[in-house]
Amino acid sequence: MKKASFLIMLLCITVFAQETKPKKYSIEQFYENTRVAGGQFSNDETKLLISSDESGIFNLYEINIADGSKKAITNSAEESLFAVDYVPGSDNILFSADKGGNEINHLYLLKPDGSSTDLTPGENEKVSFAGWSGNNQYMYYISNKRNPQFFDLYRMKVGSWEPELLYENKEGYGIADISDSGKYISLTRSITTSENKLFLLDRETGEMTEISKPGFNYSPTGFNKDETEFYYTTNHGGEFSSLMAYDPDSKTSKVLYETNWDVMYSSLSENDKYRVIAINEDGANKLIMWENKTQEAIDLPEIPDGNIVSAGFSDSEELLRLTVGTSKTPNNIYVLDLKTNNLKKLTNTLNPEIDPDDLVAAEVVRYESFDGLEIPAIYYKPLNASPDNKKPALVWVHGGPGGQSRVGYSALIQYLANHGYAILAVNNRGSSGYGASFYKMDDKNHGEKDLQDVIWGKKWLASRDYINKDQIGIIGGSYGGYMTMAAMTFEPDEFEVGVNIFGVTNWLRTLRSIPPYWESFKNALYEELGDPNTQDSIRLRKISPLFHAQNVKNPIMVLQGANDPRVLQVESDEIVAAVKNNDVPVEYMVFPDEGHGFIKKENEIKGYRQIRLFLDKYLKDEDVNLPDQGLKD
Repeated sequence: MKKASFLIMLLCITVFAQETKPKKYSIEQFYENTRVAGGQFSNDETKLLISSDESGIFNLYEINIADGSKKAITNSAEESLFAVDYVPGSDNILFSADKGGNEINHLYLLKPDGSSTDLTPGENEKVSFAGWSGNNQYMYYISNKRNPQFFDLYRMKVGSWEPELLYENKEGYGIADISDSGKYISLTRSITTSENKLFLLDRETGEMTEISKPGFNYSPTGFNKDETEFYYTTNHGGEFSSLMAYDPDSKTSKVLYETNWDVMYSSLSENDKYRVIAINEDGANKLIMWENKTQEAIDLPEIPDGNIVSAGFSDSEELLRLTVGTSKTPNNIYVLDLKTNNLKKLTNTLNPEIDPDDLVAAEVVRYESFDGLEIPAIYYKPLNASPDNKKPALVWVHGGPGGQSRVGYSALIQYLANHGYAILAVNNRGSSGYGASFYKMDDKNHGEKDLQDVIWGKKWLASRDYINKDQIGIIGGSYGGYMTMAAMTFEPDEFEVGVNIFGVTNWLRTLRSIPPYWESFKNALYEELGDPNTQDSIRLRKISPLFHAQNVKNPIMVLQGANDPRVLQVESDEIVAAVKNNDVPVEYMVFPDEGHGFIKKENEIKGYRQIRLFLDKYLKDEDVNLPDQGLKD
């Protein structure tokens, strides 16, 4: 009897274990998810204008707020289109687009009959929307039409759409905000990547007032309706950025909000009734809202496992659009009725074939680096990992330099975790979000101390009893791609494989080929990374993987967009050729219609499946034929 009971119990345990094993999903299923962006209210506040990639690339859609129904209003098959706003007083729409990821964005006017007009047709003209005038008679925008290196401020009268130059930017300032009447313009000047200057220009008098103090960072966040206050964030006086209000008449500033994390941005509703403030709290967004006159807090609705990413008010100040995401689901859009407190979910972006319980919740962890410095990271542990079921792992390195891995949804990370890879997304020294001192720790130390933070992230993974310490790789994009190649080159025994997604491999070339429209930021980059035209070139050559590619001895994979203006394709071409000379396995994929970041689902599916197959072959040591671009999971 006891023997029979034991067998029944053992059978139950086995069945339970099988039932709780997470289901594996294909890359196609992960990209049946939908990404959404924007969320501007129509003039009658019955619809939301969004961008969505459900067609395979981003197009424009309208969502009916009453019933959640969605209607496509563009059907581009070539270029991604991004919603800007409804034109005040009409059903016309503004949208932005570039060509194949080249980052030369133009502004377009879309009419209800489906016809569109390029409002900024200059061949190499790069523009961005800067808002509407207070009376809704003009559209403000910035453009480098006059000089490819600097952006000027223009306006167009709604209806005629004729450009008018408002501010000729001869000194290379960054144009940030313009007040409703056009009287004030806020301007910035980069000194380093961690220090800039902030100015307020009175266009009526020509007076330019510097608000900033030396040694700190400043970010403008707009004006109030009657232009008696200008708002900005700064880390002046502390490690983290606070929200400030500046009075143009008295030329004094006061603190509006501060905490022990960075205030990322703040905005007011149309008539200044409400204010929202976004805080970067340990790698996750936190949004607070208050009545602007009293600063009395308003409780935002609790959304289970939800992280409010952004918010936007309707002009009537009666509706609030919330964009909400989690590490297990892509962002969704909600609308909150501020009179009734009724919350309505308008999108369902997760593929219904995917059970979020099969996905991995992000966890914030910390580990010590080589010198005792505490390094924050975002960790994804496969659901069925255990000492009896050890898993391979990847160190994930974000872009930048100065970026941050944050709590949020990534289809690629979830796909890899779902297929059994633990992922540690490190925030090495030099990352943003952890204070000014931490941010500056990698200045002219790139590829050295920050690389050691990555190596010690690998050691942290190897110390987990459910990780196979002989199966740890590294992956990253942009600056993270550089760190990947730096690890494979300068620490060739540490990682079994490396996946470099459009990463820098020759700092001398990259810093000399900066796009002309980055001119006002170029010197700040040189201050942080080094000037390739000075003695700094010696160090830049020393830390460039291309010149030391003979050290690479483990397999690498490289992915590149042919139209990338930041990391030119030649960077990837050359590192691939150099490593192949070592008789090391190399996989290389170039996408002819992508830039610095892949945006078309077809390309993401193709590229990210190849990443997983590459890892299966060289990290898991499975029998995989590469390249294999035709098979499904």
